[in-house]
Amino acid sequence: MATKLFVGGLSWSTTEDSLRNFFSEIGNIVSVKIIVDKFSGKSKGFGFVEMGSEKEAQEAIAKLNGKKLDERAVVVSQARPLQARDSGFFSSYRGGNQRRDYRQPRGRKSYR
Repeated sequence: MATKLFVGGLSWSTTEDSLRNFFSEIGNIVSVKIIVDKFSGKSKGFGFVEMGSEKEAQEAIAKLNGKKLDERAVVVSQARPLQARDSGFFSSYRGGNQRRDYRQPRGRKSYR
C-alpha cells in the first residue's frame, strides 16, 4: 500500500523532477506533486511524495528529513488527511444574542 509523505521547505525553483530524483535513492516512487498557487503559478513551498510501501516511507522520513535540496533544508513527514474547512463568510455566524454593538468602543461611557 502506498504511503503519502509531506515535503515542506521547498525552494521556489524546485521542480517535480528534482524532487523525484531526491527521493529516488530510497525506493519506489508512486507520485510526486508540488503545490502551486493557482493565480501566480509559483510554488507554495511544499508538496507530496507517495512512496510504494510503508517501510520505504519510514526510511525516507529517517534519511531525508533535514537534508538539503536546492540549498534549503526540507521537512519530510507523513501526510495527514485533509480536514474539512468552514467556507464562506457566514460559516461562523451564530446569530441571536451573540451580536455586538460596534458603534462604541468597549469600556468607555457614552456622554450623549
